[in-house]
Amino acid sequence: MDSGIPGFSARRVDCGGSGLAVHEAGRGAPVVLLHGFPQTHVAWARVAPRLAQEFRVIVPDLRGYGGSDAPADDAAHSVYSKRAMAADVVGLMEALGIGRAAVLGHDRGARVAYRLALDHPDRVTRLGILEVVPTGDFWAAWDADLALKAWHWTFLAQPAPLPERMIGADPVWWLERLLASWSLSGDLSAFEVEALQSYRAQIRDPARLAAMCADYRAGATVDRQLDVSDRAAGRQIAAPVRFLWAEDGFPARTGDPLGLWRVWAPEVTGSACRAGHFVMEENPQAVLDAFLPFLRDA
Repeated sequence: MDSGIPGFSARRVDCGGSGLAVHEAGRGAPVVLLHGFPQTHVAWARVAPRLAQEFRVIVPDLRGYGGSDAPADDAAHSVYSKRAMAADVVGLMEALGIGRAAVLGHDRGARVAYRLALDHPDRVTRLGILEVVPTGDFWAAWDADLALKAWHWTFLAQPAPLPERMIGADPVWWLERLLASWSLSGDLSAFEVEALQSYRAQIRDPARLAAMCADYRAGATVDRQLDVSDRAAGRQIAAPVRFLWAEDGFPARTGDPLGLWRVWAPEVTGSACRAGHFVMEENPQAVLDAFLPFLRDA
């Protein structure tokens, strides 16, 4: 089983009902890295090896992505809720003998990461968020401009099999157009050949395409509802939060992305960097500059 990240080993881990493909290297305090859509663990390939020089770095494929299990969705979309995906990470930590870890997440992985911190505060020492604001807040911020920018949120959340059939007509074209349009360069130059191969293979797989759509259906329903409920109850993230967003990404369109996170946690720091949405691949040095000191402070 090839990891796709230099110096990392790869294996499958039973996380208590869900099998995840897991990639690991390094020694020291544990750090879990969670990727986003429409990517796999390989999105961290320009960042993870440097982190592994100082930490034990664990990089799973999320449920439904990469080499991990892709179960069928249910009517309530709870199978791909961030609560269920966060529970996978808890199961992974238990399987690896890890009690607490720092967790960094990008895009959908960031949504899993902050749900993990809310639902299992004893598991998370530090929370790193890349290129998202909370799900409920993002929906609430929608106007015409943001709707045009984040059109995939409503498209992918449409009932099955509408988006699956439409994307499936030419999946690689759809994927590459999305990657290019969300990148600062407007093309695929930010992505390694191996990463593109991983993303293309994933989008061609009907089970994983269905899982990615289910991920967004959960985002429009159960994930949003959990955020609204937690916000009303005043629940907060106990761990220190470090937030990095792209100057040309999605959170920047909400007006005050750092302010949105400061409602959710008492200790939040953040900054913007020069990149499109795919910050680990477009500007890996900015990611390391933002998070290495933050992780060392733990």
